[in-house]
Amino acid sequence: MTDIIMHGCNGHMGQVISGIVKEDPDATIVAGIDIVDNKDNGYPVFTDIDACDVKADVIIDFAAAVAVDKLLDYAVKTSTPVVLCTTGLSKEQLKKVDEASKSVAILRSANMSLGINTLLKMVKQAADVFANAGFDIEIVEKHHNKKVDAPSGTALALADSINDEMGGKYEYVYDRQSRREARPKDEIGISAVRGGSIVGEHDVIFAGTDEVITFSHTAYSKAVFGKGAVEAAKFLKGKGAGMYDMQQVIG
Repeated sequence: MTDIIMHGCNGHMGQVISGIVKEDPDATIVAGIDIVDNKDNGYPVFTDIDACDVKADVIIDFAAAVAVDKLLDYAVKTSTPVVLCTTGLSKEQLKKVDEASKSVAILRSANMSLGINTLLKMVKQAADVFANAGFDIEIVEKHHNKKVDAPSGTALALADSINDEMGGKYEYVYDRQSRREARPKDEIGISAVRGGSIVGEHDVIFAGTDEVITFSHTAYSKAVFGKGAVEAAKFLKGKGAGMYDMQQVIG
Protein backbone atom coordinates (compact mmCIF):
# COMPACT_ATOMS: atom_id res chain seq x y z
CA MET A 1 0.00 0.00 0.00
CA THR A 2 1.27 3.47 -0.92
CA ASP A 3 0.21 6.27 1.45
CA ILE A 4 -0.15 9.57 -0.42
CA ILE A 5 -0.42 13.22 0.58
CA MET A 6 -2.34 15.09 -2.15
CA HIS A 7 -0.91 18.59 -2.55
CA GLY A 8 -3.61 20.72 -4.18
CA CYS A 9 -6.31 18.25 -3.21
CA ASN A 10 -9.30 20.53 -3.82
CA GLY A 11 -8.26 21.65 -7.28
CA HIS A 12 -9.54 19.90 -10.41
CA MET A 13 -6.65 17.44 -10.71
CA GLY A 14 -6.56 16.88 -6.97
CA GLN A 15 -10.18 15.77 -7.08
CA VAL A 16 -9.56 13.61 -10.16
CA ILE A 17 -6.67 11.86 -8.40
CA SER A 18 -8.71 11.44 -5.23
CA GLY A 19 -11.31 9.59 -7.28
CA ILE A 20 -8.70 7.40 -8.99
CA VAL A 21 -7.07 6.44 -5.69
CA LYS A 22 -10.43 5.45 -4.19
CA GLU A 23 -10.62 2.71 -6.83
CA ASP A 24 -6.97 1.63 -6.46
CA PRO A 25 -6.43 -1.18 -3.93
CA ASP A 26 -2.70 -0.42 -3.77
CA ALA A 27 -2.87 3.26 -2.83
CA THR A 28 -4.63 5.55 -0.38
CA ILE A 29 -4.65 9.29 0.28
CA VAL A 30 -3.92 9.88 3.95
CA ALA A 31 -3.98 13.71 3.88
CA GLY A 32 -4.51 16.66 1.59
CA ILE A 33 -3.04 20.14 1.33
CA ASP A 34 -5.00 23.08 -0.09
CA ILE A 35 -5.44 26.79 0.59
CA VAL A 36 -9.16 26.13 1.14
CA ASP A 37 -10.81 23.25 3.00
CA ASN A 38 -14.26 23.26 1.41
CA LYS A 39 -14.79 19.64 0.36
CA ASP A 40 -15.53 16.38 2.16
CA ASN A 41 -12.62 14.32 0.88
CA GLY A 42 -12.66 11.54 3.44
CA TYR A 43 -9.15 12.46 4.59
CA PRO A 44 -7.81 15.38 6.69
CA VAL A 45 -6.99 18.58 4.78
CA PHE A 46 -4.40 21.11 5.95
CA THR A 47 -4.44 24.68 4.66
CA ASP A 48 -0.76 25.06 5.60
CA ILE A 49 1.62 22.27 4.61
CA ASP A 50 3.83 22.99 7.63
CA ALA A 51 0.88 22.01 9.87
CA CYS A 52 0.58 18.57 8.26
CA ASP A 53 1.60 15.95 10.82
CA VAL A 54 0.48 12.93 8.79
CA LYS A 55 3.22 10.58 7.60
CA ALA A 56 3.12 9.39 3.99
CA ASP A 57 5.20 7.43 1.50
CA VAL A 58 4.96 10.10 -1.21
CA ILE A 59 3.40 13.47 -2.08
CA ILE A 60 1.57 14.05 -5.36
CA ASP A 61 1.66 17.72 -6.33
CA PHE A 62 -0.94 19.29 -8.63
CA ALA A 63 -1.14 22.78 -7.15
CA ALA A 64 0.23 26.18 -8.17
CA ALA A 65 3.81 27.24 -8.80
CA VAL A 66 3.64 29.69 -5.88
CA ALA A 67 3.18 26.74 -3.49
CA VAL A 68 6.12 24.68 -4.74
CA ASP A 69 8.83 26.31 -2.59
CA LYS A 70 7.15 25.39 0.70
CA LEU A 71 6.36 21.94 -0.69
CA LEU A 72 10.03 21.27 -1.44
CA ASP A 73 11.07 22.53 2.01
CA TYR A 74 8.50 20.20 3.62
CA ALA A 75 9.58 17.23 1.48
CA VAL A 76 13.23 17.67 2.43
CA LYS A 77 12.41 18.23 6.10
CA THR A 78 10.22 15.11 6.32
CA SER A 79 12.16 12.99 3.77
CA THR A 80 8.98 12.48 1.73
CA PRO A 81 9.38 11.80 -2.02
CA VAL A 82 7.44 14.06 -4.41
CA VAL A 83 5.71 13.50 -7.75
CA LEU A 84 5.97 17.08 -9.00
CA CYS A 85 3.26 17.83 -11.56
CA THR A 86 2.87 21.60 -11.21
CA THR A 87 4.03 23.46 -14.33
CA GLY A 88 5.21 27.02 -14.92
CA LEU A 89 8.10 26.89 -12.45
CA SER A 90 10.64 29.71 -12.58
CA LYS A 91 14.35 29.12 -13.23
CA GLU A 92 14.99 29.72 -9.54
CA GLN A 93 12.38 27.12 -8.59
CA LEU A 94 13.83 24.60 -11.03
CA LYS A 95 17.21 25.10 -9.37
CA LYS A 96 15.53 24.50 -6.01
CA VAL A 97 14.00 21.28 -7.38
CA ASP A 98 17.46 20.09 -8.40
CA GLU A 99 18.87 21.01 -5.00
CA ALA A 100 16.03 19.23 -3.16
CA SER A 101 16.59 16.08 -5.25
CA LYS A 102 19.98 15.71 -3.55
CA SER A 103 18.10 15.00 -0.31
CA VAL A 104 14.84 13.36 -1.43
CA ALA A 105 13.39 11.51 -4.43
CA ILE A 106 11.61 13.78 -6.92
CA LEU A 107 9.84 12.69 -10.08
CA ARG A 108 9.11 15.40 -12.65
CA SER A 109 7.85 14.95 -16.20
CA ALA A 110 6.58 17.16 -19.05
CA ASN A 111 3.52 14.90 -19.27
CA MET A 112 2.26 12.37 -16.71
CA SER A 113 0.26 10.28 -19.20
CA LEU A 114 1.38 6.65 -19.44
CA GLY A 115 0.43 6.74 -23.13
CA ILE A 116 2.51 9.81 -23.95
CA ASN A 117 5.52 8.42 -22.12
CA THR A 118 5.23 5.17 -24.04
CA LEU A 119 4.95 7.25 -27.23
CA LEU A 120 8.20 9.03 -26.34
CA LYS A 121 9.95 5.66 -26.41
CA MET A 122 8.23 4.56 -29.62
CA VAL A 123 9.19 7.65 -31.65
CA LYS A 124 12.83 7.17 -30.67
CA GLN A 125 12.75 3.69 -32.17
CA ALA A 126 10.84 4.91 -35.22
CA ALA A 127 13.37 7.69 -35.82
CA ASP A 128 16.17 5.15 -36.04
CA VAL A 129 14.38 3.57 -38.99
CA PHE A 130 12.57 6.40 -40.76
CA ALA A 131 14.83 9.40 -40.18
CA ASN A 132 17.82 7.45 -41.41
CA ALA A 133 15.78 6.53 -44.50
CA GLY A 134 15.18 10.20 -45.31
CA PHE A 135 11.61 10.56 -44.00
CA ASP A 136 10.44 14.06 -43.07
CA ILE A 137 9.21 14.55 -39.50
CA GLU A 138 6.28 16.73 -38.47
CA ILE A 139 4.51 17.10 -35.12
CA VAL A 140 0.96 18.45 -34.84
CA GLU A 141 -0.55 19.16 -31.43
CA LYS A 142 -4.11 20.25 -30.63
CA HIS A 143 -5.44 21.73 -27.40
CA HIS A 144 -8.38 23.70 -26.05
CA ASN A 145 -8.78 27.41 -26.69
CA LYS A 146 -7.79 28.34 -23.12
CA LYS A 147 -4.24 27.01 -23.43
CA VAL A 148 -1.89 29.98 -23.58
CA ASP A 149 1.44 28.37 -24.51
CA ALA A 150 2.32 27.00 -27.94
CA PRO A 151 3.69 24.61 -28.86
CA SER A 152 2.82 22.35 -25.95
CA GLY A 153 5.53 21.05 -23.65
CA THR A 154 4.59 17.55 -24.77
CA ALA A 155 5.14 18.41 -28.44
CA LEU A 156 8.58 19.73 -27.59
CA ALA A 157 9.32 16.64 -25.50
CA LEU A 158 8.41 14.44 -28.49
CA ALA A 159 10.67 16.50 -30.75
CA ASP A 160 13.48 16.35 -28.19
CA SER A 161 13.10 12.58 -27.88
CA ILE A 162 13.62 12.20 -31.64
CA ASN A 163 16.39 14.80 -31.80
CA ASP A 164 18.34 13.27 -28.93
CA GLU A 165 18.18 9.89 -30.65
CA MET A 166 19.48 11.42 -33.89
CA GLY A 167 22.39 13.30 -32.36
CA GLY A 168 20.71 16.71 -32.17
CA LYS A 169 20.87 17.35 -35.92
CA TYR A 170 17.34 18.75 -36.29
CA GLU A 171 16.21 22.37 -36.20
CA TYR A 172 12.69 23.04 -34.92
CA VAL A 173 10.51 25.10 -37.28
CA TYR A 174 7.24 26.64 -36.04
CA ASP A 175 6.32 28.90 -38.96
CA ARG A 176 7.08 28.55 -42.66
CA GLN A 177 5.13 31.62 -43.80
CA SER A 178 8.21 33.79 -44.13
CA ARG A 179 10.13 31.26 -46.24
CA ARG A 180 9.76 30.38 -49.90
CA GLU A 181 11.98 27.35 -50.33
CA ALA A 182 11.78 23.59 -50.38
CA ARG A 183 11.64 21.93 -46.99
CA PRO A 184 15.17 21.19 -45.65
CA LYS A 185 15.71 17.61 -44.49
CA ASP A 186 17.16 18.39 -41.09
CA GLU A 187 14.14 20.04 -39.52
CA ILE A 188 11.17 19.00 -37.42
CA GLY A 189 8.05 21.02 -38.11
CA ILE A 190 5.90 21.65 -35.04
CA SER A 191 2.36 22.98 -35.49
CA ALA A 192 -0.15 24.05 -32.82
CA VAL A 193 -3.95 24.05 -33.10
CA ARG A 194 -6.12 25.78 -30.47
CA GLY A 195 -9.87 25.32 -30.38
CA GLY A 196 -12.93 24.33 -28.40
CA SER A 197 -12.45 21.94 -25.50
CA ILE A 198 -9.81 19.62 -26.98
CA VAL A 199 -8.04 18.05 -23.99
CA GLY A 200 -4.92 17.11 -25.92
CA GLU A 201 -3.97 15.45 -29.21
CA HIS A 202 -0.47 14.80 -30.51
CA ASP A 203 0.48 13.36 -33.90
CA VAL A 204 4.06 12.51 -34.86
CA ILE A 205 4.26 12.11 -38.63
CA PHE A 206 7.05 10.36 -40.53
CA ALA A 207 6.47 11.21 -44.19
CA GLY A 208 8.44 9.41 -46.87
CA THR A 209 8.08 8.78 -50.56
CA ASP A 210 4.71 7.07 -51.16
CA GLU A 211 4.13 6.20 -47.49
CA VAL A 212 3.32 8.01 -44.26
CA ILE A 213 3.49 6.60 -40.74
CA THR A 214 1.67 8.51 -37.99
CA PHE A 215 1.89 7.92 -34.24
CA SER A 216 -1.11 9.44 -32.46
CA HIS A 217 -2.16 10.00 -28.88
CA THR A 218 -5.51 11.45 -27.80
CA ALA A 219 -6.43 12.40 -24.25
CA TYR A 220 -10.20 12.40 -23.74
CA SER A 221 -10.00 13.71 -20.17
CA LYS A 222 -7.42 14.88 -17.67
CA ALA A 223 -7.85 11.59 -15.83
CA VAL A 224 -5.03 10.14 -17.96
CA PHE A 225 -2.60 12.51 -16.23
CA GLY A 226 -3.99 11.59 -12.83
CA LYS A 227 -3.61 7.87 -13.49
CA GLY A 228 0.00 8.41 -14.50
CA ALA A 229 0.66 10.44 -11.35
CA VAL A 230 -0.70 7.66 -9.14
CA GLU A 231 1.45 5.06 -10.91
CA ALA A 232 4.43 7.39 -10.47
CA ALA A 233 3.69 7.68 -6.75
CA LYS A 234 3.67 3.92 -6.34
CA PHE A 235 6.96 3.72 -8.24
CA LEU A 236 8.59 6.44 -6.13
CA LYS A 237 7.75 4.85 -2.77
CA GLY A 238 10.96 3.94 -0.99
CA LYS A 239 13.25 5.38 -3.66
CA GLY A 240 16.45 7.12 -2.65
CA ALA A 241 17.28 10.77 -3.29
CA GLY A 242 17.56 11.82 -6.92
CA MET A 243 15.66 12.99 -10.00
CA TYR A 244 13.31 10.48 -11.63
CA ASP A 245 11.01 10.64 -14.66
CA MET A 246 8.09 8.78 -16.21
CA GLN A 247 10.33 6.79 -18.52
CA GLN A 248 11.55 4.94 -15.44
CA VAL A 249 7.96 4.32 -14.33
CA ILE A 250 6.99 2.61 -17.57
CA GLY A 251 10.28 0.68 -17.66
